[in-house]
Amino acid sequence: MEKRLLIVFLMLGMVSLFADMAYEGGGSVTGSYMELLGASALLTGLLSVPDFLSYFSRLVGGWVASKSASSFVYWGLVFIGYIANFSMPLLALAGRPELVILLVFVERIGKGLRGPVRDVILSEVTRGMGRGKGFGLHEVMDQTGAIIGPLCVGYALYVSNNNYSYAFSLLTIPVIISLLCLSIAAVLYPKVEAAGGGSSGKRVLSRVFWVYAISSSLMMFGFMQWRSIISYYFRDVGIIPDYYIALLYTLAMGVDAIVALPMGLAYDRYGLKVISLAPVAALLIPAMILSNNIFTYFLAAVFWGVFMGAYETIMRAAVADLVSAESRAYAYGIYSFLSGVSWMIGTMFMAYLLETFSFGIIVLSLASEGLALILLVTLLGLKE
Repeated sequence: MEKRLLIVFLMLGMVSLFADMAYEGGGSVTGSYMELLGASALLTGLLSVPDFLSYFSRLVGGWVASKSASSFVYWGLVFIGYIANFSMPLLALAGRPELVILLVFVERIGKGLRGPVRDVILSEVTRGMGRGKGFGLHEVMDQTGAIIGPLCVGYALYVSNNNYSYAFSLLTIPVIISLLCLSIAAVLYPKVEAAGGGSSGKRVLSRVFWVYAISSSLMMFGFMQWRSIISYYFRDVGIIPDYYIALLYTLAMGVDAIVALPMGLAYDRYGLKVISLAPVAALLIPAMILSNNIFTYFLAAVFWGVFMGAYETIMRAAVADLVSAESRAYAYGIYSFLSGVSWMIGTMFMAYLLETFSFGIIVLSLASEGLALILLVTLLGLKE
């Protein structure tokens, strides 16, 4: 791997590290900030709506980049997406719950716009080292920021006697650093290969890709969301204290970071077969959560981290290997949109089942992840 591409890769990793410090740092206390501003539980619940806009904007970002066939547009979308992270420190100036929701909307849309295009660029610069390894290392840096950010915000609130404006304003620093790193990457890698093939035929995606996208969507449909389902259930049954919930989530994030690189290396050696670990991990989680046992809670957190490690690394890397270079932006947009919407719909089903027939969550997850495995096996046959 040539030195220039290595520097670009490292800069993109630093971008994600510092950007996640800002997003996860601000996001970790957004709910409590809304309560401080006097928001109702219903109004605070609207903070989940921007996630859907993020999924839709991923589709838009991928389509725009693919249609433009311009490196300027590719990098422009990435810059716009990361500039939107200024929404987090601007929370310091939001004196009303409605403004908080608006700023979260801006941040989520920005994340959606940049995601598919960023992954295209990442897939190009990691080709020499192996895409699995590259995406794995990138996820390690990403998760490092996701852990440091909330710790910094928590410490800032502690030393400032819960001064939220002070804590949010500090997030300006990682946002600026992320943009400086992004500028270096753009200068060193100005020409995106995927933008060089012209606009015709860009949106033609193979049957292999669609089978993979549907399989991934089924995995997400049956995967328990932590913030909306798991943490709510833990608090509701009351078997563990609240601080254990945060501890378990930190454990899951740590596992995500630890397994990311080994999974990436395994993918580079064994290919799509490694992805089968993801649905297996996902289908085990509901039974562990609903068993109401502290030991299985910890196991569930580990498997949750394993799945997220796979989703953020090898499942993303596989998209680049299944489509042509000029189709990647659109493919990443489609993949992210389908996976995100499937996760949202699956979470809604699980929330309903949690209130009516909790055992149904286990059945739903087994069925969804089982179908995903069948499609993965089918995909391996198509590849051969």
